[in-house]
Amino acid sequence: MALLTFLRFLHLPTLEAAYKVLEILPTATDEEVRAAYRKLVLKHHPDRVATLGEDIKRAAEEKLQDINNAKEIIYKARGIK
Repeated sequence: MALLTFLRFLHLPTLEAAYKVLEILPTATDEEVRAAYRKLVLKHHPDRVATLGEDIKRAAEEKLQDINNAKEIIYKARGIK
């Protein structure tokens, strides 16, 4: 996670880091990419932890942003719409 935060800070996210965020291998099919994205969004959505406090909600928002950024990087590299 620290690496991803560092990469986000530098605005140099890599495709390799994006696959790690989505917890998949670069050999995953497009459908596997979509499924991994959906699974992680459901797991880390801030609404699911809203009652647990602001710190936890903020952490979930940051994780969700990482997940969304990773999805965009992979989709762009693969030409997925």
